[in-house]
Amino acid sequence: MNLSRYIASRLTGARSDSFTASVTKIAKFSVGLGIAIMIVSFAILEGFRYEIQEKIFSFGGHLQISKFDTNNSFEGYPMGTSTGLGDYKNIPGVAHLQPFARKTAIIKTDDEVLGVVLKGVDTTYDFRGMQANLVSGSVLEFNDTAASNQIMMSQLMADKLRLKVGEKVLFYFIQNPPRMRRFEVKGIFKTGLEEFDNVYVLGDLQQIRDLNQWPDTLVGGYEILLSDFTQIDTVTSQVFDKMNYDLQLEKITDTYAQLFDWLELLKRNVIIFLVLIVFVATFNMVSTLFIMILERTNMIGALKAMGATNGQIRGIFLHRGLRLTIAGLIGGNLLALLFCGVQDYFHLIPLDPENYYMDTVPIHWDWRIWVGINGITFILTMLSILLPTLLIARIHPVKAIKFD
Repeated sequence: MNLSRYIASRLTGARSDSFTASVTKIAKFSVGLGIAIMIVSFAILEGFRYEIQEKIFSFGGHLQISKFDTNNSFEGYPMGTSTGLGDYKNIPGVAHLQPFARKTAIIKTDDEVLGVVLKGVDTTYDFRGMQANLVSGSVLEFNDTAASNQIMMSQLMADKLRLKVGEKVLFYFIQNPPRMRRFEVKGIFKTGLEEFDNVYVLGDLQQIRDLNQWPDTLVGGYEILLSDFTQIDTVTSQVFDKMNYDLQLEKITDTYAQLFDWLELLKRNVIIFLVLIVFVATFNMVSTLFIMILERTNMIGALKAMGATNGQIRGIFLHRGLRLTIAGLIGGNLLALLFCGVQDYFHLIPLDPENYYMDTVPIHWDWRIWVGINGITFILTMLSILLPTLLIARIHPVKAIKFD
């Protein structure tokens, strides 16, 4: 066995009541608690980012193609089904293309009046995002022969209008001539985002075509879903180069810039907080090794007198620091895994949806982040413990060895 590793293993058996043993426990606890806090913090942060982004994507996709115009209304100008993209599946990164149209309306009940935007979709619409937002009922079902009279509205709207799943409600469309439609509430969703819950009602695209007297070849626009949201800038450039010149392309990050800016600000604050945690953990490890070296000055002097080199003695404390670091990492990972698992399964920690857009603390499992946090912490901690081992070169055998 390597001499440095052997002596380091013997130091592990220090008396439990010794000062070094107490400091060692503190160092393990510091590294373990630090890694646990970092993992949990990133799991919660990514949970927030993932949940909020998915809520946004469920209403607007990742990219949106519409007719180029200077009109800022919700409805916009209609466009044909030809976008110039050809078979969108041939564009790397594009996973799905779905048409939509919007039309403003007024909902009238016996007691309430509410202005909304009816967003029409068809059978190609990806309802997976909306399925996660459902509170009651189900997603829309479409007829083959006629426009469906089913709608989906938010819990916020349903509470204001005192509506439940299965009930019918009147929509009034301000146009020439004015029109009225009776719809059935098929599903009620809740995103917690007022930008959507206060505004949008989902319905059949064919209803908007009938109201506007559009042929089946016209839509309000197209939403593009990507296979990887992180590649949105690259895919945007490719789509823009292929689409027709009279169309405009908008990224969801620009449409709802305030939400994405808030997420970035939240991430920046968390990173600053985690840097402080790493600093505290590495500082404790450095302090622990300094104390161990000072307490073992006699041993170091004796080893040097017997011919041990500074490198060999330094290796003893490096191995000791490595053992402490690995023990702390293992304990911290187990603690983080336990906390994240319990919260993800039982949802024990609630949130105010008015402020956080969700009713429980979210957990997002990303093993790349776990590996990255462990790797960075391990490297920084091992680099930091090189500093106290430099003290070994300044210890002289004659002065270090004391005889009682």
